[in-house]
Amino acid sequence: MLRHEFQPGRLVAGAFLTLAAVIYAGDAGGIWETPWFVVIPVVVGGLCLAGAVGSLTGLIRRRRGRSVPRGTAPETTA
Repeated sequence: MLRHEFQPGRLVAGAFLTLAAVIYAGDAGGIWETPWFVVIPVVVGGLCLAGAVGSLTGLIRRRRGRSVPRGTAPETTA
């Protein structure tokens, strides 16, 4: 399996969309009653939070990458 970089923004978005699916599944299964408009703030809030987390992750990765440029090895003294 190929490895890939961890993207927390996508994790947050997936968690909130899964929560929305659970809310609708519970309503469809008759476990509880959910008004149709309840899921809208869950999805919109989750996507906004995922965007903020993704932006913060990108900012942190850019700042961390400035210390050592890519493709160059750190210099050693002999």
